[in-house]
Amino acid sequence: MSAEPLPRPALSIRMATPRGFCAGVDRAIQIVERALERFGAPVYVRHEIVHNKHVVERLRSLGAVFVKELDECPDDRPVVFSAHGVPKSVPAAAKARNLFFLDATCPLVSKVHVEAERHHAAGRHILLIGHAGHPEVVGTMGQLPAGAVSLIETVEDAETFQRPGDTPLAYATQTTLSLDDTAEIIAALKARFPELPDPHKEDICYATTNRQEAVKRLAEAADLVLVVGSPNSSNSARLVEVAMKAGARDARLIDDASHIDWAWLEGVRHLGLTAGASAPESLVQGVIDALAARFDVTVEDDGGARETVTFKLPRALTG
Repeated sequence: MSAEPLPRPALSIRMATPRGFCAGVDRAIQIVERALERFGAPVYVRHEIVHNKHVVERLRSLGAVFVKELDECPDDRPVVFSAHGVPKSVPAAAKARNLFFLDATCPLVSKVHVEAERHHAAGRHILLIGHAGHPEVVGTMGQLPAGAVSLIETVEDAETFQRPGDTPLAYATQTTLSLDDTAEIIAALKARFPELPDPHKEDICYATTNRQEAVKRLAEAADLVLVVGSPNSSNSARLVEVAMKAGARDARLIDDASHIDWAWLEGVRHLGLTAGASAPESLVQGVIDALAARFDVTVEDDGGARETVTFKLPRALTG
């Protein structure tokens, strides 16, 4: 007589709301999809359209060709600029070659660009809070002449920054940063430069803010928080940091279910699950399915805010 299978351990999964795609990511992906429908393949995309390998691979399978620089693009095919934004030199080079291009820059990133230009026109030196080398930071710094922007990555940077002469200052931030970490850097800057004007509207985007607030709620009662997102996704990496600071016993970033290390689940009874702004919901469902194969799971939504923001597509794709 065969032995009865051992009962599976119970696992309560609490889902963050909101999670996954934001309006800017959704718009950027749609731009590539619509361009492929309208103009046929290949459509060239400068840099990853968003920082998620599954999204990039799916679009590649439809005929998108991802390149690092514009000089890899032929003259006779459409080019899409990524959601993170590009330096001014990139559209200028595209125009010089008479390329047909579509700009998928998130409108909230474009807002930071406009604000930086406004400060520069007013004679202010700009302090950009962000991560060196991130495409969004490269794009924002590339809106202005060399030397017009100083990058501030840490509180230490804020404390050691040297003002160029008596130039007035202003600050802007990368849209995907940790709210709490950014607040510390801004406080350090304002302690030294009390006259620093605040942006007209918070630079860190609504989607980043909402996802960080949701993961804080999860973390309070979670033994482990899993964040679905690619390692090069800034907003996804920040969710892991926010979860740990908010009290989660452990928090991990995973590209998809295949990246779960089952040792993390030992002794875990309450799991928080969320996804970065560039991660498709299908990957979240894949994680739930993988967990359900090993545990007796119950899944509940945390009842957070539902997002209704949408951004218009470029006229060239809707006319």
